[in-house]
Amino acid sequence: MAISSLIRQILILFKLRIGVAMALTAGAGIIAMPGHSPTIEQSALLILAVLLSAGAAGGLNHYHDFDIDARMARTRHRPFVTGTLPRSPWWLFFFALLVVVPVALVWHYINPVAAFHVFMGAFFYGVVYTIWLKRRTWLNIVIGGLAGSFAILSGTAILHPEPTPLAMALAFILFLWTPPHFWSLAIALKKDYVEAGIPMLPVVAGEAHAARVVLFNTILLALASLLPAFFGFGWVYLLGAMAGSAFFLVKSILLVRNPTTAQAMINFRASLIQLVLFLTAVYMEGSLFQAAPTGSGLVALL
Repeated sequence: MAISSLIRQILILFKLRIGVAMALTAGAGIIAMPGHSPTIEQSALLILAVLLSAGAAGGLNHYHDFDIDARMARTRHRPFVTGTLPRSPWWLFFFALLVVVPVALVWHYINPVAAFHVFMGAFFYGVVYTIWLKRRTWLNIVIGGLAGSFAILSGTAILHPEPTPLAMALAFILFLWTPPHFWSLAIALKKDYVEAGIPMLPVVAGEAHAARVVLFNTILLALASLLPAFFGFGWVYLLGAMAGSAFFLVKSILLVRNPTTAQAMINFRASLIQLVLFLTAVYMEGSLFQAAPTGSGLVALL
């Protein structure tokens, strides 16, 4: 196999796009907290730890699910399914190293709370979602979606190991974002999940009901996105977060009216745009919030 092809297969195995999203989420958590910024070395270590541990969880997902991946059009070309990469038990040892080593470094050079959140992010995606819940219940992505919450909490814990209200609000937003994001994709790929025997919400409840649940969750997400304004964030954050929420909400309403594959994919992409706008708003507001006095941003706005 050519080196370039091998590298491409390894990047697919470790779900690089998800890992990068998790790392950016952790970075948002770092910059969101008021006070003095952590050192560049601390920030880089944490972001790298989240990236590597998320990659390990993605690899475990490929390793464990190779049988059902073979039944789905979207996943049947993954490396363990095609045999491009041999499915050896040594991969499990490698995945474990990719979690244990970064977590240990974060524990030693940053603090145990940040290390705990890095570990739990990988654990919830790799073990709770993939191994325990994915094949058993439609709630799989609801609970497994806590991985994103732990990513942002790992960032907020660098300087604030205690669970501050702002940190919990940001984590709650990420928790609410994951289900409508993934269920939109599941509506579009319902045939795949039926073929694989995975009880995603559209499989057990139908596309129309799933679309209504997506809309309900998107409304909750939009409301939750206002919470950081009660804990210091101001107009910069609110404009970005509200724009993203409004866009996602409009697309979710259209999905309820027309729960087709095409509209579901549009909604799935809208959820990604919402996430990008949310994280961008956190980065922009956080850069201003670093030097601002603590307190209620909503009160300051009023």
